[in-house]
Amino acid sequence: MAHLISLDNTAHRQVRVDSRRVEAAGAALNMVPVVLTEFLKLVVQYPIAFTKDKDTGRFACVALFGFHDNENLFVDDGRWDAIYVPLQVSRQPFFLGKAADKPGEGDHFVVCIDTGHASIGGDGERIFDADGRETAYLEEAKGRLAELLNGEAPTRQFIDTLLHYKLLVPMQLEITFGNQESTQVQGLYTIDDARLEQLDAEAIASLHAHGFLGPAYTMLASLGHVYAMIDRRNKRLERAA
Repeated sequence: MAHLISLDNTAHRQVRVDSRRVEAAGAALNMVPVVLTEFLKLVVQYPIAFTKDKDTGRFACVALFGFHDNENLFVDDGRWDAIYVPLQVSRQPFFLGKAADKPGEGDHFVVCIDTGHASIGGDGERIFDADGRETAYLEEAKGRLAELLNGEAPTRQFIDTLLHYKLLVPMQLEITFGNQESTQVQGLYTIDDARLEQLDAEAIASLHAHGFLGPAYTMLASLGHVYAMIDRRNKRLERAA
């Protein structure tokens, strides 16, 4: 369980973060939420899809790492085997917490640290120097947090726009691996490419004007990486045989 504490340059001056353990901690993640600004980096290696919260009905964009719970085909021997590590992983062990509201002001956020995260300790990167100033490592982590926060609203608008045009459909993934094991991946959604192609000129122009047409096609193109993931799992099965 995460133990989040507001970051403090006195209390946490000696804290170090081992980036190798940050990656290793993602070994049990089979997907993570992503934001629009990541799409052009994600599309190089990951399938990008949607999930739907069973309680709220809200959709989220996710990058897919595995076909089963707790399976990440991009982590091998504790190292992330990919060009780009998604922000929801690389920003660990840091989080944004909402500060107490001040009258007449908008939301305020504070950087928090999960003091129970596996990456804390050892010979990792310092987050404050001896004088309590933020290190470059912490500044980079805060940049990732800012990108996630700033990406939430446009990503939500992207999803709402696709829903408006009734473009989201359940994804059908039935896979047979090299050892003849079969699986069905449930709960994922994608864009209905046929319906997208049938939208009228006004709808297409609106998607383009809002910057959503490109990400829609990026998501569709990313699904080709499912085959590369099948190959990764087959190779993992061969090594384990």
